[in-house]
Order: sequence, then C-alpha cells, then structure tokens
Amino acid sequence: MDRQIRRLALAMGILFLILFAQINYLQVFAASELANNPHNSRLIIQEFNVDRGEILAQDGRTVLAKSVDTKDKLRFLRRYPVGPLYGHVTGFDSLIFGRVRLEAAYNDFLAARSEDLLPTTIVDEILDRPKRGATVITTIDPQLQQVARQALAGAQGGSGGGVAAIDPQTGEVLALVSIPAFDPNPLSSHDPRQIRSTMEALKPNSARTRLLSNASDQLFPPGSTFKLIDTAAILADGATPQTEFPNPATLKLPQTTHRLHNFGGEHCAGGIPRITLAEALTISCDVTFAEIGLQLGAEKLAAQAEAFGFNQDIPFDFPVSSGQFPPPASFADRLPGLAFSAIGQQDVKANPLQMAMVAGAIGNGGVEMKPRLVREILGPNGAAIRTFGPEVYRRPISPIIGAQITDMMVSVVERGTGTAARIPGVDVAGKTGTAETAEGSPHAWFVAFAPAQHPRIAVAVVVLNGGSLGSEATGGAVAAPVARAVIQAALGGGA
Repeated sequence: MDRQIRRLALAMGILFLILFAQINYLQVFAASELANNPHNSRLIIQEFNVDRGEILAQDGRTVLAKSVDTKDKLRFLRRYPVGPLYGHVTGFDSLIFGRVRLEAAYNDFLAARSEDLLPTTIVDEILDRPKRGATVITTIDPQLQQVARQALAGAQGGSGGGVAAIDPQTGEVLALVSIPAFDPNPLSSHDPRQIRSTMEALKPNSARTRLLSNASDQLFPPGSTFKLIDTAAILADGATPQTEFPNPATLKLPQTTHRLHNFGGEHCAGGIPRITLAEALTISCDVTFAEIGLQLGAEKLAAQAEAFGFNQDIPFDFPVSSGQFPPPASFADRLPGLAFSAIGQQDVKANPLQMAMVAGAIGNGGVEMKPRLVREILGPNGAAIRTFGPEVYRRPISPIIGAQITDMMVSVVERGTGTAARIPGVDVAGKTGTAETAEGSPHAWFVAFAPAQHPRIAVAVVVLNGGSLGSEATGGAVAAPVARAVIQAALGGGA
C-alpha cells in the first residue's frame, strides 16, 4: 500500500513540475512570441480595436485610406474610398495577409504604436476610448494621379503600363499609377472567405499580377530612353554634343556575322556619312548609340548606369525595384549584347520610377534627389509629429553635362521623335523609347521634365505592348501624349 502511495505521489510531483515548467515557459520565455503571433485571436481583436489613422493626399483632404467603426468584435474596418486608383500606394491592411506598402511602412504611426503618440494614447486609455492612430500625409497630387490614370488608360494600342511623376527638386512623388490596378477594399474586409477568394483572383499564373505595380515593382526593357545614360557616359568621357560619329545604315556586330539595324530599318539622317551626338539623340539613332556603347565599353556604361541608381537599393518609403544593368564581366564573350544593352535592350531593365529619377537628375543640374512618398505625419490632435524634407540621393553627372543633355532633350521634343509632347509656351525636355519584347508588340516609353530650365515635374511613362500599331507607334506617338497630359496638369495647363 505504501509503495502505491509513493508511486502516486511521485507521479503527481512529476506532473506538477511539468505544469510548473510549462506555465513559466508560457509566461516568461514564450510571452513575446505568443503576443506577436498573427494567429493569436486576442492580438487580432486588439489590433482591430485601434482607430487606425488616415492616409491622405498632399492636399490634406483627399482620403486614400480610413477606418470605419463597425461596433463589431473586430471594431474598425479599413476602407479605401478611391479604391484601385491608389491601391499600389496605400497597400492594404488584411486580417489574413497582413500589411503592405504605406500600411506596412508607417504601421507604428497608423496603429498608435509609435512613442510619438504616447501622450494621446495614455489619454485615450484613461478616457476608455479606442486608441487613435496618426494621419499620414502623402506627396501624391490627386489631380495628377487622376490625369495620369485617365491618359494611360486611353493610350492607343497598349495593354496597360505605368506612370511615375516626381518633383526633380525635392524628390516628392507626385503620381504613381499602374494599369492594371487592384482594389484593396476586399482584401481589407473582415470576411476571411472574401479575402482569400480576392487574393486568389489577384494572383494569376503570370508575372503581371495586379498586386505588382508597373510603375515601381515590375521591370521592362527601357529601349531608347536608356540612351540618356549613354549620352551622359560619352560626355563624361570627353565628347561634346557636336562630336561626330560614323553613320552607317547598319552596324556590324563584333564576334558574329549579324548586323544591328535602326528602328524601322531606316538609315539615320538621310544617310549622311557622319552624325553628331546631338542629332543622334534627337532622332534616336540606334546604330550610333550601339557604336557608343561599344566605344565606351561595359565598365564605363555600367558605372554610369549605377551612378543613376541602377543595381542599387532605391531608398523609398517601401521596397521597390531598381533598374538593372548586367555586370561588365558578362559582356566579355558577348559584345553584341553590349551593343544591344546600349540601346536599352538585351538584359537592361527599368521601370517608370527609376527613369523618372534619371530624367529628374538631368533636369536638376545633375543632382538626383531621394524619392519620397510621405510629406508629414500628424498626431490625432492635428499637430505635426514628423516632417520629411528633401534629401540628395546621388550626383550622377555634372551640372554642365546636365545642361548639355537638357538642350538635346529639348531638341527631341521640338523637332525629333518626341514632338507629340510639345506644349505651347513651355520648353519640354524629353526622350522617346520603343523596346522590343520577347512576347507581343514593343513597349512604348517616354521620359520628360518641364519647364526645361527650371523643372517642376519629371515624368516617365511605359505603355506595355504600345507598339501594336506598327512602325509608327514609337514611344513618341503612344507614350509622349500621356506624359504631356501629366505635365500640363502639373503646370496648370501652360507655363
């Protein structure tokens, strides 16, 4: 009998020790992990009991995101009044998939977790009312966003695309538009079935998912807009706008028997034997810039691209994709690839945000500003708790080279391939691009800034498969009108 009692006591003691260890583990060692587990129902309820702050356009009136009091268990519902127009800017706040873009980047402020909000948070707790998050004021100009969306949607022959517009002097992003877009409202609902079905529909078996922005996430061959980088590199190497280059009808490619042809098979400038750098950029001569690429070599071309921010992490409010230029060593046994890369083909990739930064740096005297999407953060009482000012990102070219390229880009619009971007009374500096693709028709590009001498806006446009109208559908015919509409709206219709 005593033996059985001792065994029972030992078993009870062991069970007590296990229970004691488990309680201590949960309360001490695993407390933080459990508190932050997204499947913790208490945590979920706690998060949705916060009156999450608004996200507003730069005018302080246009609401991009807000919270609505449902009075349910999950009290506040995130709503996006303008829906798809700003989906790639705001992102979403999802019960299942978490947060992305501005909703994620500024979550501490929006969700009242920041130490800057501690005074108002304490007052909210004392008064037994929901915590209130901060308001995030973006740099987006709602008029430009709408104009860019309408102009891109109306571009002939295209299958969507992207537009990025920035202030070259401050780096503020004034518009960031992608087609196709997505509506963040269903992803932010409180119905798990709706959330999952929406996400499933937004993830087709294609690289062009609506969740990725064509303006800042996806990368495309930039075509002849990359010639701006060639031009900067050759000017830094000692050339001038009046430096002449041979002007053959085609270019014999090294290490092969193939030849590179101009767009449309034309002989630039009517077949004259030599052509200046300025004229080659004005009429966008592929043969000349392929020659320039081979003359410069891969290291100099790559260095100039990287000076503009290619192959670098762009310091932005949330992760975006930067332009890509292949490592110089990769061209050792494939010099034809270098010739094609110099005209924005082969393995070169970019997006409108990257190319708007390139254009902005040229227009801003060679100074590339850090792109910004948020201007200010306001506390629940309306007082500013954070402000974000201009920051220099890079100095990829000298002021002299910037001025030289600007003059050449003005010539592109005045009498070259970009005449569709002309605006009466305004000097517009621009560059067209038509990029061949592995599938479908070419992409149509246009980058520009205006007014040319003191730019207030730099814009880059890509119209995907915009070359479907044939040889006339270059970037100048399809993408330039989109940029012109945005520039006109930014400048109030004129100078």
